Amino acid sequence: MSVVPAPRRTASAEADALLTTAHPVRTGWSVLPARMVALCIVELQKIRHDRSEIYSRAIQPLLWLAVYGETFTKIHAIPTGNTPYLDYLAPGIIAQSAMFIAIFYGIQIIWERDAGVLTKLMVTPTPRAALVAAKAFASGAKAVIQAVVVLIMAALLGVGMTWNPLKLLGVLLIVVLGSGFFACLSMSIAGIVLTRDRLMGIGQAITMPLFFTSSALYPISVMPGWLQPISRINPLTYEVNGLRALLIGSATNLPLDLGVLAGSAVLAVAVASMLMPRLVKG
Repeated sequence: MSVVPAPRRTASAEADALLTTAHPVRTGWSVLPARMVALCIVELQKIRHDRSEIYSRAIQPLLWLAVYGETFTKIHAIPTGNTPYLDYLAPGIIAQSAMFIAIFYGIQIIWERDAGVLTKLMVTPTPRAALVAAKAFASGAKAVIQAVVVLIMAALLGVGMTWNPLKLLGVLLIVVLGSGFFACLSMSIAGIVLTRDRLMGIGQAITMPLFFTSSALYPISVMPGWLQPISRINPLTYEVNGLRALLIGSATNLPLDLGVLAGSAVLAVAVASMLMPRLVKG
């Protein structure tokens, strides 16, 4: 008597099971760790099946470091004290790369809505805020991989960075917090505009202003007077400052940087959670 083999589960079916299966006992915020792990696994599976995203996203940071950084290091056009400009620039490029990944995360949320996945997630016992936080953490998983790639490129170009394991863990924490904020910002925009085309346009419109009004490329002190207050309310500035403090030992208020990033991430989670039902209905 022959045995009929069980049908193989596709990768999408496995991902759907990870996302929609909740423990029968745990409800509410108690399922948050499991949701974070499941969503991170889904993101890592996507990267494992298609590594071209890692390679393509490494091109822009390499150009910024090898071309822009090396050039401005030689001409000494930007005052960075005793710190070589390439060393000064590297933490800013890490933050920029993570932001560019997270700022378009809302497109994935709209795709999940169109595919019916988001509706399934919304009917689980997980609170909306916990679901949004888990998705923000999942976007941080991709940002961490990008940060590691940029760190390796910076080291190959001779950037003088610390390799203290505790400080590197702090770097990853800052990257996750910054990425979480921008991912939630993207999800909030998705909850307002409701379509991928509009979100893509808004995302492209705000990424470069966020980058150029931060301290990623130059110190706040050399900015025009009207731009300095804008830079000081830009969360990317605090992400860059925190990364510089940990990687190259720049003088900054690290507790303030971490506090602003954590507070911004919490606020962004709250806003995205309020707009999530509108996205589902739309």
